[in-house]
Amino acid sequence: MWYPLVILLCVGLLHQTSWGFHMDKLADKKLCGDAECSYVLSVATALDDFVAPDCRFINIKKNHMVYVYSKLVPEEGAGVFWSGSVYSDWNVDQMGIIGYFPATVVKETHKFREERVVIPTTDMDFYCD
Repeated sequence: MWYPLVILLCVGLLHQTSWGFHMDKLADKKLCGDAECSYVLSVATALDDFVAPDCRFINIKKNHMVYVYSKLVPEEGAGVFWSGSVYSDWNVDQMGIIGYFPATVVKETHKFREERVVIPTTDMDFYCD
C-alpha cells in the first residue's frame, strides 16, 4: 500500500535539479565600464541599511563600502538600481557577492571610470540560485 508513495518520493528526489529560477527584469539596459561589466565604476558608502527582498539583491548596512559594477537604466516609472558588492570587515560572508540595491541608499565617494558602455541586460542578470 505504501509502495506507490515511496516510489513517487524516490523518483521526485532523483529528479531534483540544482537549477535556479529567473526573476522579473528590473531594466532592459545597464551602464557598465566595459562590455562584461567587470570593471568597478565607483565606490559608494551606504547611507542607510537595506534588506534584500529576494536573491537578486544584496544586504547593505549603513556605512558599508560598496563597489559599484553597473547601473541599470531605469524605465519610465521604475526605480533606479545599481549592482555591486559589499566590502566590510563585519560581513565577510557577504563580500564578493554581487547583487542589486537601490541607488538611493548609497552615496558615491570615488568614481573610477567616467567612460560608460550601455549594454542590454540578459535573463542571467536576474537569475537566482
